[in-house]
Amino acid sequence: MRPTYQDFESRGNNVMIEIYDNRIEISNPGKPIITVDRFIDEYQSRNEKLADLMRRLHICEEKGSGIDKALIEIEANKLPALDIRVGETRTTVSMQALKSFSEMNKSERIQACYQHCCLKYVMSEMMTNQSFRERLGISDAKTDKEAVSRTIAATLEQNIIRLNDPENSSRSAKYVPHWS
Repeated sequence: MRPTYQDFESRGNNVMIEIYDNRIEISNPGKPIITVDRFIDEYQSRNEKLADLMRRLHICEEKGSGIDKALIEIEANKLPALDIRVGETRTTVSMQALKSFSEMNKSERIQACYQHCCLKYVMSEMMTNQSFRERLGISDAKTDKEAVSRTIAATLEQNIIRLNDPENSSRSAKYVPHWS
């Protein structure tokens, strides 16, 4: 986890790791200082001096690529998207066990699409229907392609991704995060 989640003013709270049969949850005290939808590309430390010292001691990297690295592994293993929840006193990241695309609910599918789009963008690439199908391990069967297209359309409707070039045909469409 990146230091961005840690609330250094909070007392009596610690990082908590809980392991369940179907997920692992990591909770840090406090609310993030950047929005959840920017965890993938942004980094801001609560305590720059402490972060700098920890970096020099090789305890942490300071550049905030922990979420990116987690998403690379999640995608490589075809796992569901991270579920990031901000509560009153804690920020919790949940990593789910293997679940097929057909087992995911609409919200999980949209989050997988958004996180895939963000990860592609920070890697200087763009999401396509094909890259999203590959990320999910989905075949080229017509019904599978249609399900992926519906998920991308739903993610576009949520305004969390957008077409890179609105003039481009849907066959060769490329997508980027809404904030790019």
